[in-house]
Amino acid sequence: MSLKAYNKKRDFSKTPEPSGNAGDSPNSVHRFVVQRHKARKLHYDLRLEINGTLKSWAVPKGPSMNPADKRLAVRTEDHPLEYLHFHGTIPKGNYGAGTMTIWDSGSFDIDGAEDNPGLLPQFRKGNMKLILSGQKLKGRFALVRTGERSGKESWLLIKKNDGFATDLFYDAETLIEPSQKSSKEPPGKIAPGKIVPPMLAGSAKEIFNNPKWIYELKWDGYRIVAHISGDGVLLQSRNGITMNQNFPELAKELESVGHETIMDGELTVLDENGVSQFGELQNWPDTRGTLRYYVFDMLYLNGHSMLDLPLLDRKSLIQEVIEGLRTAHYCDHVEGMGAALFERAVEEGMEGVMAKAGDSNYVPGARTEKWLKIKNVESEDALICGYTDSVGGGVAFGSLILGKREEDGLKYVGNCGSGFGEADRKVLLKRFAPFRTKKNPFGKKLALKGRKPNWMLPNLECEVHYSERTKNGLLRNPVFKRLRKAPEVPRNAPSPSPKPTGNDARETLDIDGLPVTISNLNKVYWPDSGYTKYDLIDYYLQVSDILVPYLKDRPESLHRHPNGIMEEGFYQKDNENVPEWMQTATIYSKSSERDINYLLCQNTASLIYMANLGCIEIHPWNSKTDNLDRPDYGIIDLDPPEGTDFKKVIESALAVHQVLNEGKIEGYCKTSGAKGLHVYLPMNGEYTYEEVRNFTKLICYFVQRRIPELTTMERRIKDRNGKIYLDYLQNRKGHTVVSPYSVRPVKGAQVSAPLLWSELEDGLLPSDFTLKNMPDRLARKGDLFVPILQEGISMEKALERLDRMSAET
Repeated sequence: MSLKAYNKKRDFSKTPEPSGNAGDSPNSVHRFVVQRHKARKLHYDLRLEINGTLKSWAVPKGPSMNPADKRLAVRTEDHPLEYLHFHGTIPKGNYGAGTMTIWDSGSFDIDGAEDNPGLLPQFRKGNMKLILSGQKLKGRFALVRTGERSGKESWLLIKKNDGFATDLFYDAETLIEPSQKSSKEPPGKIAPGKIVPPMLAGSAKEIFNNPKWIYELKWDGYRIVAHISGDGVLLQSRNGITMNQNFPELAKELESVGHETIMDGELTVLDENGVSQFGELQNWPDTRGTLRYYVFDMLYLNGHSMLDLPLLDRKSLIQEVIEGLRTAHYCDHVEGMGAALFERAVEEGMEGVMAKAGDSNYVPGARTEKWLKIKNVESEDALICGYTDSVGGGVAFGSLILGKREEDGLKYVGNCGSGFGEADRKVLLKRFAPFRTKKNPFGKKLALKGRKPNWMLPNLECEVHYSERTKNGLLRNPVFKRLRKAPEVPRNAPSPSPKPTGNDARETLDIDGLPVTISNLNKVYWPDSGYTKYDLIDYYLQVSDILVPYLKDRPESLHRHPNGIMEEGFYQKDNENVPEWMQTATIYSKSSERDINYLLCQNTASLIYMANLGCIEIHPWNSKTDNLDRPDYGIIDLDPPEGTDFKKVIESALAVHQVLNEGKIEGYCKTSGAKGLHVYLPMNGEYTYEEVRNFTKLICYFVQRRIPELTTMERRIKDRNGKIYLDYLQNRKGHTVVSPYSVRPVKGAQVSAPLLWSELEDGLLPSDFTLKNMPDRLARKGDLFVPILQEGISMEKALERLDRMSAET
């Protein structure tokens, strides 16, 4: 194997990298290395010893031990075997300049070697099946070529489900290996050092008393999950980022804990009155106040996961574990007396309280209605549209000029001049620099009382607290709390600029480090309401954190309307020319007799890329790429003919709900976003498409027998006689139903909205849910569809109950 390309790119008198010729590799030995390469862009380099050289791939996000992560791997030039041990700094001006460290190394073998053609034939074919034996990477992997982009081969690095795999969040940047003491914990389960997405709370508008609930003071700070083991302490932020360097005193104190544990809590800075001050925490340690870590939950203790224990049992062990610590404190609670604690919190100037069901389990990453936050103050997320100069020039700027997007454009909601110190103002001013513009984003003069404005593109969002609104809709006494797109509370990306210079204007959004080109933002997609492509992209940016989990790892059938809803759209499955960072899945199509290259919507950038193509609605498969033949849910589509009173659709859905209740089957309902309703049954990939289809068909039979005057199972439209079609045939491999929270190409920009069963009553209409009001609904009710991606039903037990129901009738 030649190293010509490698040698040509390097001047070995200026770089410490090894030169060399292709060597000999004994067939019995295959070595690998993964190097963390902090070059112009941080990435990881995977190198495999094959026939005398190191075959090399750049992995932008780093390898993962989670099978759900399909990591893009871009093939680079072969490297010499000496590179197995290389680490150091490549000087500026050289190819690949930057620091390189060895992240993992070890040996590898062919998976299923006894019936395998060999390593080199696998490589040439572009389908490698490997078993890695490293310090971090262990077990079965696949390395699969997916195509070519910009002259470079694109591959996917995929972890296979085995005893070493994990289903937890995995980030090569932050993950610390568990200690030897915790090795008895089964791989893939919770253990100190493995990043744990914290459980999240829903919201409630009013306080309540419930003897089965506990109530804690709500501290305003950083959510920190603390991992303590023989390997040391890891302070993990809500987003999986290591915070040890930010708060070394807490990390040092927790080293004295004599247990292996994972604790969840809130890190805050208290003033002299014991009230948390978020702004002071942001500037720690150059600030006043007392650093305090309030521990309110424990997830793991001395080799045992505690996730399935009731909350009160988990909390009962915290005090003993952190006894005697100065910074870490137990977060106490009261039982049943929510109103009294809330009143006390208000009197002391606190944000409010947390209400939690005493028997609630801990579900990592889930937002649950068993934990609720009840706040005292009014809060608003507002766009920073500019800032005023300081009167007298004493500080970096005077006040923020705030706005909100409404149907008729950007609306001014007031100025905010309090809530930040001088250090905060200087930091914010630096953040504002990339968004400065000479153009007033409101398009009209504001009453700023003589203060000089400095305008900004409304791309940064902040949270402000306020006392009330004026008659003109302005915020009274607003107080700055935090940047919503600051590193501590990351959001997806800047919103697209509101007024492009032309209908074909193009710009690039940086979304989580990925460049996404967007264009034609002024193009009207919904002529009836005047909504544009901008409104579509802005909506998907707002809801992407909730929407993407329903799309990740699922092939996407693109339904494109590049000229809006008044012109015919078209479906597109095959995708060849996509950005280098975009992940795809190649699936053989029997009907087309060829491979189809499907897009995978893995992140916010992918979602916005699709929206820019004119994908108003999002159509994911019911199954994922690692289990394509087994759907994660079954679907009953209640499809009414045109002109049907929606009350009849509701009546049909309630009949479905009744059958499900009698069979003790969990079901979740959403509007289709057009004229019907969808009922989802969680399956968790346990059954084949045929089994799921037959099961939903049986439920449809029960429903049709109960309300034959309203429903039908006739496939031909002309035979339905104006009845609502109970469609179970969507449960077929490759067939798609519009995703929850997807916009639809229909009048009013309606959205497919998950519902509570209690909301199915007279007066409900699909038009109640649009891209303009869905973000507010999500803020109030949270994600109602989470259970469809969690534990599935037992079809066997459900069939037994349905059989008994059939016999009884």
